[in-house]
Amino acid sequence: MHYKPYFERRYPWIERCIALLALLNLALVFFDLSYLYGRNFYFSVFPALTRYYDPIKGIRPHPETQYYLQQVEALETQLATGGWDAPQVEQSLAQLRPLSQRILAENPFAGANQNSSLETIKQQMRQRTGETFALDAFETFWSADYLQQRGWQSEFAFWQAEIRPLMQTNYYRGVNQWGLPTNRFWLLDLPFVIIFALDIAARLWGHHRRHPNLSWLDIALRRWYDFLLLIPFWRWLRVLPVAVRLNHSEVVTLEPVRAELQRDLIASFATETAQMIGIQIIDQMQASIERGEFIRTLFHPELSQRDRPELTTIATRLVGDSLRQAVPQVQADLENLVQYSITSSLNQFPGYRQLRRLPGLQRLSSYLTPKLAQALFRIFYHNLGDALQDPVGAQITTRLRRNFRDALERELLKRQNIQEVQSSLIEFLEDIKFNYVKNLTEMEGRQLIERAEELHKQVRG
Repeated sequence: MHYKPYFERRYPWIERCIALLALLNLALVFFDLSYLYGRNFYFSVFPALTRYYDPIKGIRPHPETQYYLQQVEALETQLATGGWDAPQVEQSLAQLRPLSQRILAENPFAGANQNSSLETIKQQMRQRTGETFALDAFETFWSADYLQQRGWQSEFAFWQAEIRPLMQTNYYRGVNQWGLPTNRFWLLDLPFVIIFALDIAARLWGHHRRHPNLSWLDIALRRWYDFLLLIPFWRWLRVLPVAVRLNHSEVVTLEPVRAELQRDLIASFATETAQMIGIQIIDQMQASIERGEFIRTLFHPELSQRDRPELTTIATRLVGDSLRQAVPQVQADLENLVQYSITSSLNQFPGYRQLRRLPGLQRLSSYLTPKLAQALFRIFYHNLGDALQDPVGAQITTRLRRNFRDALERELLKRQNIQEVQSSLIEFLEDIKFNYVKNLTEMEGRQLIERAEELHKQVRG
């Protein structure tokens, strides 16, 4: 069950009413933000809505297009009452032709971002008259010959169905004293803001009474998102407090959404953190190699700041395990190597090859050499194992290890050798760093979260 603040637990019905009221206000905010984009749809489907809401946005019918429509209505009335014999018909047609030219030249639709409506009108008129240019189409349409030939009733029916609705969508907005478009939405928003302000004040006062040791600023910061309900600008930000209130009041359940967003955030943060930590560690190792600290620590661990006897214990354990388990597994190869060394050494003695030509001596040599190699390996293996357990043997082994280390250190610390070793180690770590970042990038953070959740389930189970 998700966390619920004190006010939601103490007054659940009040909180639900406020949450639903905030949801209604948010819907009204988004309707206001989208009204200008959807006004043409509202005008054609819900004309009553535009009559009531246009004054809120300061919208008025554009005077030029309204005057143009009035002239068309006057012409239609004249034709309907007196026919072509009416004296005003030719005069009205003569007025509509230059008015059409002005509409096309000045484009009164641009101020309301209604250019698409004007382009649709042009296209419809060109298709209706068969003209190539929109100006010629209007000239032809408002001519007596065209209307008489095509029948003015059918042409005016086309006008009323296709052209007039597009003309009526054009409008202009008034401006306030700051030169901004008129917007009286604050009149609709003010009652909601007053209710939200009273609710927030009641919450702050109640929280202050329960926790008098907290300052008013601390109390306000705990519910900082509630103040988004009061600001008169960027009203779309109210989606945050509305979502929180709906979730706390259990009107809707947003826990799956919150959990999914939290998973994405944690996964992204975990991936970035792992990359930074890994890169930082490898960079530190590369810097240590460049300063020579790695080589000194490798050969002289006793100079480190901490005494680490576990390293000696691990080394001794590794040597012992190698002798007891690893060496017997490669015994045949070692015996072949000893046999080859013995044979090579004997071949270097003067006259040995001539002696091998004596009858039976070559067969004896082939038989004795493997036996000698096996015997030498057994002696060396068992004596070395006993020497490691014996105090004197252990002392000799320690001295051998120290002398070998010093000799190896002297060779490696030569300028050319140490530069090659350091360069190789740095390049090796650079490859590791590249592959590390690449693998983390290919592995989505969600996989890390899923693995963590599986481990939590195993712990709880």
